[in-house]
Amino acid sequence: MPVGATGRSLDELTLGHDMRLEELVDREALAEMTRSVYDLFKVPLRIFSSDGKLLADAAEPIALYGYLNTLRSARVALHDIAGIVKSLDPGSEGGIVHPCVTGALYRIVAIEYDSRRIGRMVLGPFVPDNMQTPPRSLFDLDPEIEIERTIQLFAEAPHASEERVLYMGQHLSRMLDLILFSGHRSLLTSNMHLASVRESFRELEDKNSKLQQAYDRLKELDRLKSNFLATVSHELRTPLTSIIGYSEMLVENLAGDLTDEQREFVQTIRDKGEQLLQLIKGLLDLGKLESGTMSLRKNYLDVPRLVRDVVATMAPTARKKDVELVHDVEAGLPQIWGDAERLRQVLLNLTENAIKFTPARGKVSISAALGAMDAAKPDDAGGIVILSARRTAVEFRVSDTGIGIPQGERDRVFDAFYQVDSSSTREQGGTGLGLSIVRRLVDGHDGLVRIEDNEPSGSVFVVTIPVKRATLG
Repeated sequence: MPVGATGRSLDELTLGHDMRLEELVDREALAEMTRSVYDLFKVPLRIFSSDGKLLADAAEPIALYGYLNTLRSARVALHDIAGIVKSLDPGSEGGIVHPCVTGALYRIVAIEYDSRRIGRMVLGPFVPDNMQTPPRSLFDLDPEIEIERTIQLFAEAPHASEERVLYMGQHLSRMLDLILFSGHRSLLTSNMHLASVRESFRELEDKNSKLQQAYDRLKELDRLKSNFLATVSHELRTPLTSIIGYSEMLVENLAGDLTDEQREFVQTIRDKGEQLLQLIKGLLDLGKLESGTMSLRKNYLDVPRLVRDVVATMAPTARKKDVELVHDVEAGLPQIWGDAERLRQVLLNLTENAIKFTPARGKVSISAALGAMDAAKPDDAGGIVILSARRTAVEFRVSDTGIGIPQGERDRVFDAFYQVDSSSTREQGGTGLGLSIVRRLVDGHDGLVRIEDNEPSGSVFVVTIPVKRATLG
């Protein structure tokens, strides 16, 4: 059996082995057609599917049959005849005539399409024109039958010549051919379309399954990476703390006096150890943020105190590089809901980056002012929030007069380990973890972080933190 590209057999798509009359014609249209033929010929007409299901019936009650059905023996005989006629095979010629016990006739005509038999039509009962009186066998059906009444009702029954009924069947067959051709074509089109949709859906499901597998694999790899970083960072932190501690003791001459050159070497060991320790702390923080194990201890905190603490901490670094560090806090700011230590880490990371990328005699500024933000964050697709309520927030701005960040790099700098200058000869050090941690910590506070231009040079990092804690609607 030939099979198409969709995996379904060609016979299945084209109804090759299972063509049904009820699938090819509209039931209402079929009923209207049979009614119009009945109105024209006045001969009862019924259409059945190949399995004997009645699809259309056009006939008026026949008084003779109504009367006979009131008599027990006659009713049984008529019922038997009806069952035979309903299931009778029209034969190889496609049509036969079967007599009724009343003397009337039934003509059974096969309904064929594309050389396949898909149903039958039953015309009658009708009394042949040449029969004027009922046969004697009709009166023998039941002992209670009224002869005069039966003769009268027999005369009122539908009369037609066999030639007229034959023509009626041929006429109906031609009409059905047109309807079946149109229905078959529509059904084929529908089946092919459905097959195409099913195939597209199957392909989509297959791709989705592969994407899900790839996503699960990447998620597992990301989890393993986070676990690896956390484990390695933790294991490195313990011996590194000892290295820094012993180097500090050496610098303080606790193990004896050092020459100037020895002191310089030990101080270098200490400084590089501190840098490595900061890197390890960053890896540990990143691992906790990615795994969701970092807890934020939120409370209401004072904004001016937070900014002053950051400035005081970073002032020595700024002086060492000959960079002016200033701050400006709007008066009367409300307290904000957050983790003081983690928000301090956010501002420290941004300020340290600003100082690092600002040349000597440059300027770094930290400011805080009252602002607002949407209650719902912008979506990833369009960044648009429609009809969203506004929340009161505090806007922190860390600006510098340094080298700035190109427009095309501003979204990527928040990715872990990404650096604008990733060459081996870059002037500034660092691992590219600071801004990734900043974004994750800000997200944890239900806030937003973005980058703006600082004309004519430098960049501005803007962190917006809502004043009040989020509430469920």
